[in-house]
Amino acid sequence: MANHASSKKRIRQTLKRTARNKHVRTTMRGYVKAVREAIEAGDKGAAETALAKATRRIDMAVSKGVYHRKTGSRYISRLATQVAAMS
Repeated sequence: MANHASSKKRIRQTLKRTARNKHVRTTMRGYVKAVREAIEAGDKGAAETALAKATRRIDMAVSKGVYHRKTGSRYISRLATQVAAMS
């Protein structure tokens, strides 16, 4: 257990930051999952709208520092490629 006031503060900050990052990450995963489900269902219109929403969420997660910039780009690129490949 932390004994110094600064250590206790760092623990509090870490807990807040962890909760915030977890929320951003799980929300983003839900939007990505919606895109993948639309792709599996074969509904291109729904997939495109879900992709637009997921792209915004991924960009937000990157801007918050939850994901690295290149990780976000990779997610967006792979999803966009899958949506574009739909007939």
